Amino acid sequence: MEQSRERSWSLSRTPEGPLAAGINAFMAHLLDQGYAASSVHLETRLVSDFSRWLMVEGVALREITPAHADRFLRHRARYRRPRRGDRVALTRLLTLLRERGEIAAPMPTATADATPAEHLAREFAAYLRQERALAATTIAAYVPFAQWFLSERFGGERVNLRDLCATDVIGFVRRQAVHLHMKRAKTMTTALRSFLQYARYRGDVTADLSAAVPTVASWSRTAIPRAIAPEHVQRVPACCDVHSAVGRRDRAILLLLARLGVRACEICALTLQDIDWQSGHLRVRGKGGRECQLPLPADVGEAIAAYLQQGRPRTSSRCLFLRVHAPICGLKPPQSIGYIVKRALERAGIDSPRKGAHQFRHALATQMLGQGASLAEIGRLLRHRSPQTTSIYAKVDLLALRALALPWPGVAP
Repeated sequence: MEQSRERSWSLSRTPEGPLAAGINAFMAHLLDQGYAASSVHLETRLVSDFSRWLMVEGVALREITPAHADRFLRHRARYRRPRRGDRVALTRLLTLLRERGEIAAPMPTATADATPAEHLAREFAAYLRQERALAATTIAAYVPFAQWFLSERFGGERVNLRDLCATDVIGFVRRQAVHLHMKRAKTMTTALRSFLQYARYRGDVTADLSAAVPTVASWSRTAIPRAIAPEHVQRVPACCDVHSAVGRRDRAILLLLARLGVRACEICALTLQDIDWQSGHLRVRGKGGRECQLPLPADVGEAIAAYLQQGRPRTSSRCLFLRVHAPICGLKPPQSIGYIVKRALERAGIDSPRKGAHQFRHALATQMLGQGASLAEIGRLLRHRSPQTTSIYAKVDLLALRALALPWPGVAP
């Protein structure tokens, strides 16, 4: 296999064209991502044919665009049966060339049938990404609501933000909030405030219309934290198959959830450098980019070490936990961790109404409270910014609450 890094072993003749010099680098990239030798063989031959076609067409390396890949695939289909993964392979190649700076990034293409509201929503997304530096998940949550608001107000006609008034904003929120879950309704109002601030930033709106966005009624800390049962916390990691790479990885992740109350997004952000084996500490990056050091329990450290030694694929990625199948890369939060938890609950035969990872965090706080820990200590371990966030766990301290309960009317004390 090492010979494939030195020479294009899967090609019948020497590569030609603008991509010839980079084919070995592309092959090394595929091998590093954990692709099988057969897949590397097919994708390398495809790239070699693409490079030769580009040479015939007179296309230089810097001029390559996704449109060229589409034309080549149509040309190649005339004499060779297309494979389902051909387009994905060329997309992977162009992404690698773009990351290496060898080809230019594609210009955003605006569809001819896009409405003015859609155009403005895209500009809003670019503002959130470039000026506000918001996460992609946040942008994906905000932009649809902004486009929804604009489409309802202006339809398919020209968008004139100067025509907006407080009545438009209030009416939109009142009409839509009744059809949405409380959390999604709160996201809608936050997104709408952000868009109206953007409109003022553009100079299209002079008044602060973001102040006119109504607040969605909600009563914080009214629900009781829903934690997984203590006996289930022990059973779930124990049901992982420690003889397989997936089982070792999943057991380490589940122990992190159960013993340290780490969030799903924090697990996905862990790197190899975040573990200090000498001092027995784990560096965790929480919300807002905050970092903190957590003690690494012995059983958690042993599970992580077993995964690193006998389960983690060999790759240049520095992410602690990786996918098992190609492309080998870090887990994507929070869906990947939620899937691991759901699958572990099914293996353990636990019919839990909640399938997410956060129930382990609630279980840890409840257990600590039962063992006499203060709310301040729980808040430090769970890395809460505000004591009010931790105070919700006071509801599960039944012994303390029983002393505060008033007798039922008509019942002798």
